[in-house]
Amino acid sequence: MNKFDERKKGFENKFVRDQELQFKIAARSNKYLAEFVSLKLEKSDQEKEIYIKEIIKADMEEAGTEDVFRKIKKDFELASISIEDSEIRKQMEKALLSAKEYFK
Repeated sequence: MNKFDERKKGFENKFVRDQELQFKIAARSNKYLAEFVSLKLEKSDQEKEIYIKEIIKADMEEAGTEDVFRKIKKDFELASISIEDSEIRKQMEKALLSAKEYFK
């Protein structure tokens, strides 16, 4: 194997590791966010575990975080809980920062 092939293989491996890490960070962030929402919605521990999975699943609908935001906003509306969009987004940012810190 020549130097070019070795370098190419190294970049491919790094890309795979980086993608895997980003997936783990997103999943952990969604978990933290779902825990916050579960507290606000007064879910039981069992309901919270189910809700975490729902949030992670919602994140798979499209790229970015708007799908998760819409789900959470809708869940608050269904529960007749008034919360500002800015508060949801703030919690999303906080969850992401915590998730990144977790994987440092």
